[in-house]
Amino acid sequence: MNLDILVEKFKQKDEKAFETLYAMYSESMHGVIFNIVRNNDIAEEVMQDVFIKAWHKSDTYSSQKGRFFTWILNIARNAAIDKTRSKNFKKTKQNLDASFFVDIIEGHDSLDDKTDAIGIKGYVNKLAKKCIEVIELLYFKGYTQTEASETLNMPLGTIKTRNRNCIKELRNMVLN
Repeated sequence: MNLDILVEKFKQKDEKAFETLYAMYSESMHGVIFNIVRNNDIAEEVMQDVFIKAWHKSDTYSSQKGRFFTWILNIARNAAIDKTRSKNFKKTKQNLDASFFVDIIEGHDSLDDKTDAIGIKGYVNKLAKKCIEVIELLYFKGYTQTEASETLNMPLGTIKTRNRNCIKELRNMVLN
């Protein structure tokens, strides 16, 4: 069936057209969403929401403005970005073990042997404990500077200064 006819039927709330378009585009949409949220279950959930939103807003699609694929792709990308900005999503990321992100840290408390997987173990081990704490929260657990400040019970300015100085120290070690 011609895509233009299929999209017109979709706009008229034809369920068969919905199913066909879903089959055509769901894998691509899932991939785009997954690349943003980095969690298969969340990507699946957002993808379902995207197709429901497209169904309800189908009358807003215009072929003069662009292709249907581009239209639904934009809905998917925006939904995935909105999901990552949500408080609930951020809280679940904070509660994850740091190894979830980059497979560098084995536990919550310290950088260990897995750090060597990217060849940085020797450098990280040379940093002061205060640097490791800040780097772990900001870069491996995804905390904002404000959240790290609250977690470590330090002023925000101290976190910012420590972060800058520790990264500078790490950069100097790696580059020299």
